Amino acid sequence: MAVHVVKTGENLWTISTRYGVSLQSIVELNGLPSANSIVPGLALYLPDNQPPLRAYQIKAGDQIWQLAQQFTVEPSAILAANIGMEPNHLAIGQIINIPSASKLEIATLGFIVPSSVSANIKTLNEIAGQLTYLAVVAYAFTAEGFAFNLINDAAIVARSNQLNITPLLMIRNLAGNDFSAELAGGVLENPTYRGNLVASIVNLTRQRGFGGVSIDLEFIPPARRSDFNTFLTDLKTGLGGLLLHVNVHAKTADIPTNRIIGAYDYAAIGNVADLVAVMTMDYGYPGGPPDPITPINWIEEVIQYSITQINSRKLQIAMPLYGYDKVAHTNATHALSVLAAQNRAISTGSTIEFDIIAKSPWYRYWHGVEEHIVWFEDIRSYIEKYRVMDIYQLAGTTFWQISLPAPQNWAYLGKNIAVMKGMV
Repeated sequence: MAVHVVKTGENLWTISTRYGVSLQSIVELNGLPSANSIVPGLALYLPDNQPPLRAYQIKAGDQIWQLAQQFTVEPSAILAANIGMEPNHLAIGQIINIPSASKLEIATLGFIVPSSVSANIKTLNEIAGQLTYLAVVAYAFTAEGFAFNLINDAAIVARSNQLNITPLLMIRNLAGNDFSAELAGGVLENPTYRGNLVASIVNLTRQRGFGGVSIDLEFIPPARRSDFNTFLTDLKTGLGGLLLHVNVHAKTADIPTNRIIGAYDYAAIGNVADLVAVMTMDYGYPGGPPDPITPINWIEEVIQYSITQINSRKLQIAMPLYGYDKVAHTNATHALSVLAAQNRAISTGSTIEFDIIAKSPWYRYWHGVEEHIVWFEDIRSYIEKYRVMDIYQLAGTTFWQISLPAPQNWAYLGKNIAVMKGMV
Protein backbone atom coordinates (compact mmCIF):
# COMPACT_ATOMS: atom_id res chain seq x y z
CA MET A 1 0.00 0.00 0.00
CA ALA A 2 1.07 3.58 -0.66
CA VAL A 3 1.26 6.49 1.74
CA HIS A 4 0.19 9.89 0.43
CA VAL A 5 0.70 13.05 2.47
CA VAL A 6 -1.93 15.66 1.61
CA LYS A 7 -0.63 18.92 0.16
CA THR A 8 -2.28 22.32 0.31
CA GLY A 9 -5.01 22.57 -2.30
CA GLU A 10 -5.51 18.83 -2.77
CA ASN A 11 -8.81 17.07 -2.30
CA LEU A 12 -9.79 13.42 -2.01
CA TRP A 13 -11.17 13.31 -5.55
CA THR A 14 -7.81 14.27 -7.09
CA ILE A 15 -5.99 11.81 -4.82
CA SER A 16 -8.51 9.09 -5.65
CA THR A 17 -8.03 9.69 -9.38
CA ARG A 18 -4.23 9.76 -9.12
CA TYR A 19 -4.00 6.40 -7.34
CA GLY A 20 -7.02 4.71 -8.92
CA VAL A 21 -8.60 4.12 -5.54
CA SER A 22 -12.26 4.80 -4.79
CA LEU A 23 -13.21 7.64 -2.48
CA GLN A 24 -15.06 5.23 -0.22
CA SER A 25 -12.00 2.99 0.13
CA ILE A 26 -9.85 5.95 1.17
CA VAL A 27 -12.45 7.12 3.67
CA GLU A 28 -12.89 3.67 5.24
CA LEU A 29 -9.20 2.70 5.27
CA ASN A 30 -8.26 5.94 7.02
CA GLY A 31 -11.34 6.42 9.22
CA LEU A 32 -12.12 9.84 7.74
CA PRO A 33 -15.30 11.66 8.82
CA SER A 34 -16.30 12.19 5.17
CA ALA A 35 -14.95 12.43 1.63
CA ASN A 36 -14.62 16.19 2.10
CA SER A 37 -12.50 15.94 5.23
CA ILE A 38 -8.76 16.35 4.79
CA VAL A 39 -6.11 18.86 5.86
CA PRO A 40 -2.53 19.51 4.69
CA GLY A 41 -0.06 17.08 6.25
CA LEU A 42 -2.61 14.29 6.70
CA ALA A 43 -1.03 10.92 5.88
CA LEU A 44 -3.39 8.69 3.89
CA TYR A 45 -2.92 4.95 3.51
CA LEU A 46 -3.89 3.74 0.03
CA PRO A 47 -4.18 0.20 -1.34
CA ASP A 48 -1.83 -0.95 -4.10
CA ASN A 49 -0.43 -4.20 -5.47
CA GLN A 50 3.19 -3.71 -4.43
CA PRO A 51 4.92 -6.36 -2.27
CA PRO A 52 5.77 -5.54 1.35
CA LEU A 53 8.93 -3.48 1.80
CA ARG A 54 11.33 -5.15 4.24
CA ALA A 55 14.06 -3.30 6.12
CA TYR A 56 17.45 -4.98 6.38
CA GLN A 57 20.72 -3.97 8.05
CA ILE A 58 23.83 -4.99 6.13
CA LYS A 59 26.12 -7.45 7.92
CA ALA A 60 29.69 -8.50 7.18
CA GLY A 61 29.85 -10.67 4.07
CA ASP A 62 26.42 -9.73 2.67
CA GLN A 63 26.05 -9.65 -1.11
CA ILE A 64 23.09 -8.49 -3.18
CA TRP A 65 22.70 -11.88 -4.87
CA GLN A 66 22.66 -13.64 -1.50
CA LEU A 67 20.06 -11.22 -0.09
CA ALA A 68 17.97 -11.73 -3.22
CA GLN A 69 17.92 -15.48 -2.55
CA GLN A 70 17.17 -14.97 1.15
CA PHE A 71 14.17 -12.74 0.46
CA THR A 72 13.07 -14.54 -2.75
CA VAL A 73 13.39 -11.47 -4.96
CA GLU A 74 15.37 -10.46 -8.03
CA PRO A 75 18.60 -8.51 -7.42
CA SER A 76 17.31 -5.83 -9.79
CA ALA A 77 14.32 -5.23 -7.50
CA ILE A 78 16.63 -4.59 -4.54
CA LEU A 79 18.69 -2.14 -6.59
CA ALA A 80 15.53 -0.36 -7.80
CA ALA A 81 14.34 0.05 -4.20
CA ASN A 82 17.66 1.64 -3.13
CA ILE A 83 18.51 4.36 -5.62
CA GLY A 84 22.21 5.25 -5.55
CA MET A 85 23.26 2.12 -3.69
CA GLU A 86 26.65 0.71 -4.65
CA PRO A 87 26.04 -3.06 -4.89
CA ASN A 88 29.75 -3.87 -4.71
CA HIS A 89 30.41 -1.54 -1.78
CA LEU A 90 27.84 -2.41 0.87
CA ALA A 91 28.63 -0.80 4.21
CA ILE A 92 28.19 -2.82 7.40
CA GLY A 93 25.29 -1.27 9.33
CA GLN A 94 23.72 0.25 6.22
CA ILE A 95 19.90 -0.04 6.13
CA ILE A 96 18.42 -1.05 2.82
CA ASN A 97 14.90 -1.68 1.51
CA ILE A 98 13.96 -5.06 0.08
CA PRO A 99 10.60 -5.50 -1.69
CA SER A 100 9.66 -9.08 -0.92
CA ALA A 101 6.64 -11.35 -0.70
CA SER A 102 8.50 -12.95 2.22
CA LYS A 103 6.83 -10.99 5.00
CA LEU A 104 8.20 -9.96 8.37
CA GLU A 105 6.93 -12.49 10.94
CA ILE A 106 6.11 -11.18 14.40
CA ALA A 107 4.12 -12.05 17.51
CA THR A 108 1.61 -9.35 18.44
CA LEU A 109 -0.19 -8.79 21.71
CA GLY A 110 -3.24 -6.59 22.13
CA PHE A 111 -4.28 -5.36 25.55
CA ILE A 112 -8.01 -5.14 26.21
CA VAL A 113 -9.86 -3.71 29.19
CA PRO A 114 -13.20 -5.56 29.37
CA SER A 115 -16.12 -3.18 29.02
CA SER A 116 -19.11 -3.74 26.77
CA VAL A 117 -19.02 -7.43 25.89
CA SER A 118 -20.59 -6.85 22.47
CA ALA A 119 -18.13 -4.05 21.65
CA ASN A 120 -15.16 -6.09 22.83
CA ILE A 121 -16.24 -9.13 20.81
CA LYS A 122 -16.79 -6.94 17.73
CA THR A 123 -13.25 -5.60 18.04
CA LEU A 124 -11.82 -9.10 18.39
CA ASN A 125 -13.76 -10.34 15.36
CA GLU A 126 -12.45 -7.45 13.24
CA ILE A 127 -8.74 -7.83 14.03
CA ALA A 128 -8.43 -11.51 14.97
CA GLY A 129 -5.96 -12.15 12.16
CA GLN A 130 -3.63 -9.46 13.45
CA LEU A 131 -3.28 -10.78 17.00
CA THR A 132 -1.17 -13.60 18.43
CA TYR A 133 -2.07 -12.88 22.06
CA LEU A 134 -4.78 -10.99 23.92
CA ALA A 135 -3.87 -9.70 27.38
CA VAL A 136 -7.10 -9.32 29.33
CA VAL A 137 -6.59 -6.41 31.74
CA ALA A 138 -8.86 -7.62 34.53
CA TYR A 139 -6.81 -8.84 37.52
CA ALA A 140 -5.22 -7.38 40.66
CA PHE A 141 -4.12 -8.79 44.03
CA THR A 142 -4.54 -8.19 47.73
CA ALA A 143 -1.91 -7.14 50.27
CA GLU A 144 -1.58 -10.83 51.19
CA GLY A 145 -0.87 -11.78 47.57
CA PHE A 146 -4.20 -13.28 46.54
CA ALA A 147 -5.01 -12.56 42.89
CA PHE A 148 -8.60 -11.74 42.02
CA ASN A 149 -10.77 -10.82 39.06
CA LEU A 150 -11.88 -7.19 38.66
CA ILE A 151 -14.22 -7.43 35.66
CA ASN A 152 -16.16 -10.31 34.12
CA ASP A 153 -14.01 -11.51 31.24
CA ALA A 154 -15.37 -15.01 30.54
CA ALA A 155 -16.93 -14.14 27.17
CA ILE A 156 -13.77 -12.40 25.95
CA VAL A 157 -11.55 -15.34 26.93
CA ALA A 158 -13.89 -17.81 25.25
CA ARG A 159 -14.12 -15.81 22.03
CA SER A 160 -10.36 -15.29 21.96
CA ASN A 161 -9.80 -19.03 22.11
CA GLN A 162 -12.36 -19.56 19.33
CA LEU A 163 -10.52 -17.05 17.11
CA ASN A 164 -7.11 -18.71 17.62
CA ILE A 165 -5.86 -15.80 19.72
CA THR A 166 -4.06 -16.97 22.86
CA PRO A 167 -5.64 -15.18 25.85
CA LEU A 168 -3.36 -14.11 28.69
CA LEU A 169 -4.38 -13.22 32.23
CA MET A 170 -2.97 -9.75 32.83
CA ILE A 171 -2.35 -8.80 36.44
CA ARG A 172 -1.33 -5.41 37.81
CA ASN A 173 -0.43 -3.99 41.22
CA LEU A 174 -3.44 -1.70 41.42
CA ALA A 175 -4.73 0.01 44.54
CA GLY A 176 -7.90 1.69 43.37
CA ASN A 177 -7.09 3.04 39.93
CA ASP A 178 -3.37 3.60 40.49
CA PHE A 179 -0.26 1.45 40.48
CA SER A 180 0.92 0.93 44.05
CA ALA A 181 4.61 0.59 44.88
CA GLU A 182 3.64 -0.32 48.43
CA LEU A 183 1.38 -3.18 47.32
CA ALA A 184 4.02 -4.66 45.00
CA GLY A 185 6.81 -4.23 47.50
CA GLY A 186 4.87 -5.67 50.42
CA VAL A 187 3.92 -8.83 48.56
CA LEU A 188 7.24 -9.41 46.84
CA GLU A 189 9.35 -9.08 49.99
CA ASN A 190 7.25 -11.57 51.98
CA PRO A 191 7.89 -15.21 50.95
CA THR A 192 4.43 -16.31 52.11
CA TYR A 193 2.59 -13.53 50.27
CA ARG A 194 4.77 -14.01 47.21
CA GLY A 195 3.90 -17.72 47.24
CA ASN A 196 0.21 -16.83 47.55
CA LEU A 197 0.49 -14.62 44.47
CA VAL A 198 2.20 -17.31 42.42
CA ALA A 199 -0.29 -20.01 43.41
CA SER A 200 -3.39 -17.86 42.91
CA ILE A 201 -2.23 -16.60 39.49
CA VAL A 202 -1.52 -20.13 38.31
CA ASN A 203 -4.89 -21.38 39.58
CA LEU A 204 -6.85 -18.54 37.94
CA THR A 205 -4.96 -18.97 34.69
CA ARG A 206 -5.77 -22.65 34.44
CA GLN A 207 -9.34 -22.41 35.76
CA ARG A 208 -10.37 -19.61 33.39
CA GLY A 209 -8.93 -21.04 30.17
CA PHE A 210 -5.98 -18.70 29.66
CA GLY A 211 -2.91 -19.69 27.68
CA GLY A 212 -0.60 -17.84 30.01
CA VAL A 213 0.01 -14.68 32.02
CA SER A 214 1.04 -11.10 31.24
CA ILE A 215 2.70 -9.44 34.23
CA ASP A 216 2.47 -5.66 34.60
CA LEU A 217 3.91 -4.69 37.97
CA GLU A 218 4.96 -1.04 37.87
CA PHE A 219 6.88 1.20 40.30
CA ILE A 220 8.23 -1.84 42.12
CA PRO A 221 10.55 -0.55 44.88
CA PRO A 222 14.15 -0.97 43.62
CA ALA A 223 15.03 -2.89 46.80
CA ARG A 224 12.66 -5.64 45.65
CA ARG A 225 14.60 -6.29 42.42
CA SER A 226 15.85 -9.73 43.49
CA ASP A 227 12.45 -10.63 44.95
CA PHE A 228 10.78 -9.78 41.63
CA ASN A 229 13.20 -12.12 39.85
CA THR A 230 12.36 -14.87 42.36
CA PHE A 231 8.63 -14.28 41.87
CA LEU A 232 8.95 -14.61 38.08
CA THR A 233 11.07 -17.76 38.37
CA ASP A 234 8.54 -19.38 40.70
CA LEU A 235 5.65 -18.27 38.50
CA LYS A 236 7.20 -19.74 35.37
CA THR A 237 7.76 -23.01 37.20
CA GLY A 238 4.11 -23.05 38.25
CA LEU A 239 2.87 -22.22 34.77
CA GLY A 240 4.88 -24.97 33.13
CA GLY A 241 4.14 -24.91 29.40
CA LEU A 242 1.86 -21.88 29.66
CA LEU A 243 3.31 -18.57 28.49
CA LEU A 244 4.94 -16.04 30.80
CA HIS A 245 4.88 -12.54 29.31
CA VAL A 246 6.46 -9.69 31.29
CA ASN A 247 6.01 -5.95 30.69
CA VAL A 248 8.87 -3.69 31.79
CA HIS A 249 9.46 0.05 31.73
CA ALA A 250 11.78 1.21 28.97
CA LYS A 251 15.36 2.18 29.77
CA THR A 252 18.62 2.84 27.96
CA ALA A 253 20.89 1.87 30.86
CA ASP A 254 20.56 -0.07 34.09
CA ILE A 255 20.04 2.22 37.09
CA PRO A 256 19.23 -0.16 39.96
CA THR A 257 18.26 2.65 42.37
CA ASN A 258 15.81 4.42 40.05
CA ARG A 259 12.26 4.26 41.43
CA ILE A 260 10.70 3.58 38.01
CA ILE A 261 13.17 1.27 36.25
CA GLY A 262 15.45 0.08 39.06
CA ALA A 263 13.58 -3.13 39.89
CA TYR A 264 13.77 -4.46 36.34
CA ASP A 265 16.79 -6.70 35.88
CA TYR A 266 16.45 -7.10 32.12
CA ALA A 267 18.92 -9.99 31.87
CA ALA A 268 17.30 -12.02 34.65
CA ILE A 269 13.79 -11.29 33.38
CA GLY A 270 14.80 -12.22 29.84
CA ASN A 271 16.18 -15.54 31.04
CA VAL A 272 12.98 -16.65 32.79
CA ALA A 273 10.21 -15.08 30.66
CA ASP A 274 8.99 -16.39 27.31
CA LEU A 275 8.42 -12.86 26.04
CA VAL A 276 9.43 -9.45 27.41
CA ALA A 277 7.62 -6.30 26.29
CA VAL A 278 9.53 -3.07 26.78
CA MET A 279 6.99 -0.28 27.27
CA THR A 280 8.28 2.15 24.65
CA MET A 281 5.44 4.59 25.23
CA ASP A 282 4.84 7.86 27.05
CA TYR A 283 8.18 9.49 26.33
CA GLY A 284 5.85 12.47 26.17
CA TYR A 285 3.91 11.66 29.33
CA PRO A 286 0.61 12.97 30.79
CA GLY A 287 1.23 16.22 32.62
CA GLY A 288 4.63 16.69 31.00
CA PRO A 289 5.58 19.08 28.20
CA PRO A 290 4.25 18.42 24.69
CA ASP A 291 6.57 15.76 23.31
CA PRO A 292 6.24 12.78 20.95
CA ILE A 293 4.75 9.75 22.66
CA THR A 294 7.03 7.21 20.98
CA PRO A 295 9.89 8.96 19.15
CA ILE A 296 11.73 6.51 16.95
CA ASN A 297 15.17 7.78 17.95
CA TRP A 298 14.40 7.00 21.62
CA ILE A 299 12.90 3.63 20.72
CA GLU A 300 16.09 2.66 18.92
CA GLU A 301 18.19 3.64 21.94
CA VAL A 302 15.97 1.47 24.15
CA ILE A 303 16.21 -1.47 21.73
CA GLN A 304 19.98 -1.16 21.40
CA TYR A 305 20.36 -1.43 25.17
CA SER A 306 17.67 -4.08 25.60
CA ILE A 307 19.17 -6.55 23.13
CA THR A 308 22.42 -6.55 25.11
CA GLN A 309 20.39 -8.03 27.99
CA ILE A 310 17.49 -9.90 26.34
CA ASN A 311 17.47 -12.21 23.32
CA SER A 312 15.98 -10.14 20.50
CA ARG A 313 13.66 -13.03 19.61
CA LYS A 314 12.08 -12.70 23.06
CA LEU A 315 11.75 -8.92 22.88
CA GLN A 316 8.67 -6.90 21.99
CA ILE A 317 8.35 -3.14 21.83
CA ALA A 318 5.11 -1.34 22.66
CA MET A 319 3.04 0.71 20.24
CA PRO A 320 0.36 3.16 21.43
CA LEU A 321 -3.01 3.39 19.73
CA TYR A 322 -3.54 6.78 21.36
CA GLY A 323 -2.41 10.40 21.29
CA TYR A 324 -2.17 13.23 23.82
CA ASP A 325 -3.86 16.61 23.46
CA LYS A 326 -2.08 19.06 25.79
CA VAL A 327 -2.84 22.63 26.78
CA ALA A 328 0.43 24.35 25.96
CA HIS A 329 0.82 26.62 29.00
CA THR A 330 -0.37 24.14 31.67
CA ASN A 331 0.46 20.73 30.13
CA ALA A 332 -3.04 19.58 31.11
CA THR A 333 -3.40 16.34 29.16
CA HIS A 334 -6.33 14.64 27.46
CA ALA A 335 -5.81 11.18 25.97
CA LEU A 336 -7.63 10.18 22.78
CA SER A 337 -7.38 7.42 20.18
CA VAL A 338 -5.08 7.93 17.21
CA LEU A 339 -8.16 8.09 14.98
CA ALA A 340 -9.77 10.74 17.17
CA ALA A 341 -6.50 12.70 17.18
CA GLN A 342 -6.30 12.55 13.39
CA ASN A 343 -9.91 13.65 13.01
CA ARG A 344 -9.53 16.45 15.55
CA ALA A 345 -6.89 17.93 13.26
CA ILE A 346 -9.46 17.77 10.46
CA SER A 347 -12.31 19.26 12.51
CA THR A 348 -10.11 22.14 13.71
CA GLY A 349 -8.60 22.73 10.27
CA SER A 350 -5.09 22.17 11.63
CA THR A 351 -2.11 21.43 9.40
CA ILE A 352 -0.37 18.24 10.54
CA GLU A 353 3.40 18.46 10.89
CA PHE A 354 5.82 15.51 10.93
CA ASP A 355 8.91 15.55 13.11
CA ILE A 356 11.67 13.99 11.00
CA ILE A 357 13.82 13.03 14.00
CA ALA A 358 11.04 11.51 16.13
CA LYS A 359 9.22 10.26 13.00
CA SER A 360 5.98 11.33 14.67
CA PRO A 361 3.05 13.55 13.62
CA TRP A 362 1.77 16.53 15.60
CA TYR A 363 -0.30 19.67 15.22
CA ARG A 364 -1.53 22.69 17.15
CA TYR A 365 -4.93 24.32 17.38
CA TRP A 366 -6.62 26.98 19.48
CA HIS A 367 -9.65 26.57 21.70
CA GLY A 368 -10.59 30.11 22.64
CA VAL A 369 -7.39 31.58 24.04
CA GLU A 370 -5.89 28.15 24.85
CA GLU A 371 -3.18 26.77 22.59
CA HIS A 372 -3.35 22.98 22.27
CA ILE A 373 -0.55 20.74 20.97
CA VAL A 374 -1.39 17.18 19.94
CA TRP A 375 1.14 14.40 19.42
CA PHE A 376 -0.19 11.11 18.06
CA GLU A 377 0.65 8.24 15.69
CA ASP A 378 -0.18 7.74 12.02
CA ILE A 379 0.66 5.32 9.24
CA ARG A 380 4.12 6.89 8.81
CA SER A 381 5.11 6.51 12.45
CA TYR A 382 3.70 2.99 12.62
CA ILE A 383 5.69 1.92 9.54
CA GLU A 384 8.87 3.24 11.14
CA LYS A 385 8.25 1.08 14.21
CA TYR A 386 7.64 -2.04 12.14
CA ARG A 387 10.88 -1.28 10.31
CA VAL A 388 12.91 -1.32 13.54
CA MET A 389 11.32 -4.64 14.48
CA ASP A 390 12.61 -5.97 11.16
CA ILE A 391 16.05 -4.39 11.45
CA TYR A 392 16.68 -5.66 14.98
CA GLN A 393 14.84 -8.98 14.39
CA LEU A 394 12.55 -8.49 17.37
CA ALA A 395 9.83 -10.91 18.45
CA GLY A 396 7.14 -8.31 17.78
CA THR A 397 4.99 -5.70 19.46
CA THR A 398 2.18 -4.94 21.89
CA PHE A 399 -0.73 -2.53 21.39
CA TRP A 400 -2.24 -0.40 24.13
CA GLN A 401 -5.11 -0.85 23.75
CA ILE A 402 -7.18 -2.45 21.01
CA SER A 403 -10.49 -0.80 21.91
CA LEU A 404 -8.99 2.46 20.60
CA PRO A 405 -9.64 2.74 16.83
CA ALA A 406 -6.52 2.70 14.65
CA PRO A 407 -7.65 1.59 11.17
CA GLN A 408 -4.39 2.48 9.38
CA ASN A 409 -2.34 0.28 11.69
CA TRP A 410 -4.56 -2.78 11.32
CA ALA A 411 -4.72 -2.38 7.52
CA TYR A 412 -0.93 -2.16 7.25
CA LEU A 413 -0.42 -5.11 9.57
CA GLY A 414 -2.92 -7.23 7.67
CA LYS A 415 -1.31 -6.65 4.27
CA ASN A 416 2.39 -6.40 4.98
CA ILE A 417 3.20 -8.56 8.00
CA ALA A 418 2.74 -12.22 8.90
CA VAL A 419 1.31 -12.43 12.40
CA MET A 420 2.20 -15.71 14.07
CA LYS A 421 -0.44 -17.81 15.73
CA GLY A 422 -0.22 -20.21 18.67
CA MET A 423 2.35 -20.12 21.45
CA VAL A 424 5.54 -18.46 20.25
